[in-house]
Amino acid sequence: MLVSDFTFKAANWLNRTAIRLSGGRVGWIYQGTPIIEVTTTGRHSGESRSTLLSVVAQPGDAFAVIGSRGGDTKHPAWFLNMRDNPAITVRNRDGTQQMTARLTDGDERAALWAQISVKDDHYVRFQRKTDREFPIVLLEPADDVGADRA
Repeated sequence: MLVSDFTFKAANWLNRTAIRLSGGRVGWIYQGTPIIEVTTTGRHSGESRSTLLSVVAQPGDAFAVIGSRGGDTKHPAWFLNMRDNPAITVRNRDGTQQMTARLTDGDERAALWAQISVKDDHYVRFQRKTDREFPIVLLEPADDVGADRA
C-alpha cells in the first residue's frame, strides 16, 4: 500500500478537528478544492461510516469524487460501501443532504476524467502507480435521482 490507513485516518481527523474547532470556517476547502463529509453504511457492519473526500468536479447539483486511494491497488472502503448501498449523507459548509451515489462509466466517466486530470494532475500520477481504474462516483441529490427515472 502506498499510503497507510493510519495516514488517511490521521488526515481525516486533522481536517475534522479544524472544521469543528473553527465552527466550520476552516476545513471545507483544501488548496482550492471543496471538501465534503460523506456518510455511508458499512457493507459488513451496517454501521454509519464517515470520511472526508475531495470534490473533483461539480456537475450541476452533484459532487464527483474519485476513489484513488493514493494510487493503491485496492478500492477505498468508502467506495465499496457506496457501491453496495448508494444511499448516503453528504455534509459540507452549506449543510447536510441525502444523496445517492452513482458510478460513472463510458463517455461520462471519460469526460470527468479529462476534467479531473487537467485540474488535479496528482490523480494522473496516482493512476500510473496501479492497474486499477479509479472509480469516479457522482453523488446526486436523492430527490433528483428518482425524478430522472420516473
